[in-house]
Amino acid sequence: MALVKWEPFRELEDMLDRYSRFNWPMLSREAFSTTEWAPRVDITETDKEFTIKAELPEVKKEDVKVNIENGQLSISGERKQEKEEKGKKFHRIERSYGSFMRSFTLPENVDAANIKAAFKDGMLNLTLPKSAESKPRSTEVKIQ
Repeated sequence: MALVKWEPFRELEDMLDRYSRFNWPMLSREAFSTTEWAPRVDITETDKEFTIKAELPEVKKEDVKVNIENGQLSISGERKQEKEEKGKKFHRIERSYGSFMRSFTLPENVDAANIKAAFKDGMLNLTLPKSAESKPRSTEVKIQ
């Protein structure tokens, strides 16, 4: 028998997904969010920059907007649902469609004027360089 790592938050998210299909307002995602769905992101940091990678499968580049306002970086857009065509029936639809939005508070050491964005194969990659004056410096403090 194989060991499986238990991820309690994933189970909670799966439970919320199942209950939200019944439109129960007390248990649906709408109690926690104003958008229909939210893309998953990875945020990493190096000495020179922060990187945000957002999964946006089947979202067109034209349908994504990145905005910075008052120290907040927002990613918003829309994933459009396939329309039923004559002779084509949908038996199950589990993926979420509609508008989405994710917001992140930027650290003070981000150089907002030089943020770069690239979109390829359903992945939005944001590079947030750190400002020069905020890079870590080593200073020796003399003890008296």
